[in-house]
Amino acid sequence: MAKASNLTRTDLDSSFESQLSVSSRTSNRSLRVAEKERRKNQTGDPFVLALKYFSEVEAGTPCFGNDVLERNLVLVERVGLSRGLPPEAISVMLDYAMSLRMGGVTCVRVLKFLIPATVVPQEAVVRAVSWLCVGKIAISTQVLFLRWVLTVFDMIDSKDHLRAIYGFIFSFVTEENLSPYICHLLYLLTRRESVRPFRVRKLLDLQTKMGRQPFLLHLLSLYKVFSPELVTLALPSRMRSGFKNHNSTWKVALSAVQKRNNGQVSSDISLTLGLKDKTNSRKRKFHHLELPSLSSSFQSNSSSSRSRKVFSLEQLRSFPQLLDNLHCIELPSQMGSLLGSSLALCYLDYVQDDSAFLRLNFWLGHALHEEFLFCSGDGGSGSSSEALHFLNRLLSTQHFLQEGFSSTEGFLYKFLNVWDGSLLRPQILGLLSDIPVVPSSCISQLLFEPLMQLFFTSTLFFKCSVIDCLNNMLLKWLTWHSVYSLEDGLDISLNSHTPMNMTLSGFMDSVMELVRFVGRLATVGLQLEGCHSLLLNFILDFYETVCDMFLKYGLPLVVMPPAGVFYPALFATDPVSVDRLSYIMYRYKKNLTSAKCQQQETKAFHISRQTCQEFNHYLLFMVSCLWNSKMFLPGMAIEVDQELLALSKVPAPWTSFDLIHHPAFLGCALDFHHKCWPERKDIDFNSIKAAKQWNWYMEFLFSQGFQGLQQFVQSSINRSSAAGISGQRGSQPTSR
Repeated sequence: MAKASNLTRTDLDSSFESQLSVSSRTSNRSLRVAEKERRKNQTGDPFVLALKYFSEVEAGTPCFGNDVLERNLVLVERVGLSRGLPPEAISVMLDYAMSLRMGGVTCVRVLKFLIPATVVPQEAVVRAVSWLCVGKIAISTQVLFLRWVLTVFDMIDSKDHLRAIYGFIFSFVTEENLSPYICHLLYLLTRRESVRPFRVRKLLDLQTKMGRQPFLLHLLSLYKVFSPELVTLALPSRMRSGFKNHNSTWKVALSAVQKRNNGQVSSDISLTLGLKDKTNSRKRKFHHLELPSLSSSFQSNSSSSRSRKVFSLEQLRSFPQLLDNLHCIELPSQMGSLLGSSLALCYLDYVQDDSAFLRLNFWLGHALHEEFLFCSGDGGSGSSSEALHFLNRLLSTQHFLQEGFSSTEGFLYKFLNVWDGSLLRPQILGLLSDIPVVPSSCISQLLFEPLMQLFFTSTLFFKCSVIDCLNNMLLKWLTWHSVYSLEDGLDISLNSHTPMNMTLSGFMDSVMELVRFVGRLATVGLQLEGCHSLLLNFILDFYETVCDMFLKYGLPLVVMPPAGVFYPALFATDPVSVDRLSYIMYRYKKNLTSAKCQQQETKAFHISRQTCQEFNHYLLFMVSCLWNSKMFLPGMAIEVDQELLALSKVPAPWTSFDLIHHPAFLGCALDFHHKCWPERKDIDFNSIKAAKQWNWYMEFLFSQGFQGLQQFVQSSINRSSAAGISGQRGSQPTSR
């Protein structure tokens, strides 16, 4: 029985294996038939035949009068300009062109229609670069080739082998016509290990020969980031863009190919791939405001990615996943795509990669300049939601990183001179508030002059927005000071990768210039707007920051508000403004008292005598006005002729601005009077000045939420003599 069972199982296994064998043979036969059919179709495909022609054509074949060459060139050119060339076609045509098998004329023509459909094989670029050393290629053709490489740089599938021939590429830097393009290519390829002493010396010698060319300075600045001990040359902290865009030859065709291919691969020269509604189209020279998709600079199936563990940023889905792969993450091919991913920004902030920040700054600077400075005026960039989305994304990125970008700063200084004050106002002012500390020697020209012209010719709302922007700017400057202040100096930088060293005295000069500038704006603005309460409150916001610079931010500087701000706030008709002024004066007193104590102990800094005099003057006037009822009397800051006061027929004019008769508190006094004497039909405010009622009135005011007034009274006025208060001018309590 067991034997029969074994035979049956054996027969079943044999039958099953036989069926598998038949199925496998059938499957293999189907694959062979499909492969044969594909090869047959390819054999008859004119495009494939054309590529075969260019891969097999021999050197020296005549090109003039060659109908076969012309027919194949036209065919490949048509495909390249309409659909783009696949990677294998790029390899064949680039090798054919750079080898000059049929002369330099066809080489130039091929390079002009060499539009990638997806990616560019790096091996093809490496082979093409090797042809440069032959010496047969004309300089103009070499320039065209380098421009093409720079244009499609972000589409090259991997850069490892290109970086391996860094020294070979560097050898062309001495060619005067090639130097701008070689420096740009080196800038993109440079890593820390690329910086060598002999290369630094070569660049310095070249700079001596050619002058301070922007492309040389930018490459040297990158070298200095990686090896500051090798580059001792003093480089300007702000340089104009050193590398131009070289994509004009391929821009239109590449954009069309990308649109046709649904934007699967984006290039840094044209990031707007979606079709636009013609009714809302904008006439611009370039389209850079759509953020590119997050894609790595390597292909997952490439040999370089298989040889080492690489994790692409687009694969990140969670923060724990980021932590697990921190040391094997590859930066994307287009740095602009980082702005669209919070996880990618976390990685960028963690690695502190100097080259990554430089690449991102270069991309941002180019996009902002081309879209907002060099665009045509028809339609305006502000009419598109694309521009709004881009600037909002940039703002959120800077707030996420808690620092701005140097390219944004350079753009804003230029844009302020052509800005009308209404185009994308919240976004522009938001970016403006993120700029780092500007040296006092150039802050007026870069920032104050263009803002002043806009401020004095603008609406009330714009004036409020500018004051709020400058307040946020000052807050960030003071915060940076409190975080980065050092014993011997101050390191204030836009980001930690492009530092701008500034001494403490230089920082204080810049802060002083900013505070004084806002004081001038506030004084004239209040006059122009009739001391509008909305503008006044934004101005008081600013001085709430200024009054606490010493205690809250550790900056040994006290700057008093100008008279054009103090008196309108004191005589404001709304109690909130007077209450806020009282709080500001209270904080000024706390800061000055602490500063004077520290000055006596350490002698480290000095508060000017003029500042103390200004504070005492304001304090004395405020106490005399609100508490002692000594308004308009001789010896006060505001004097009015007694005959003129008599003509006004105002009874007891010296009491017009005390805490009872002040227009801001008159409603409170009336309410208090009704609560204390509800049966009275006539109103006698002098009855509030009785000792007990006066104290009740003070508590009533404090209970209304006037905390600033309460702190001011408690810190600056001696209330112990309040029991003797009467209607006479000279019997009120005095300031402490």
